Amino acid sequence: MPRPTNERQSIERERAELPSQIAAYESELEATPPEHKARRERLAWQLRRAQKRLAEVEARLAGLRHAPDS
Repeated sequence: MPRPTNERQSIERERAELPSQIAAYESELEATPPEHKARRERLAWQLRRAQKRLAEVEARLAGLRHAPDS
């Protein structure tokens, strides 16, 4: 895949990739037995981080949509 040429394209690509990452973390977390507490905590942290990043990316894209063209 060619590299994005501008900030908007880069952010849109990240937004497109994050849902699959979130789904993978959720799947892995569900498949990890409760007795593997450290692994479950790490996966839960990664999941929260990806969800937070998705919210940040969406907010940033919303801001770019409303920003005047330069």
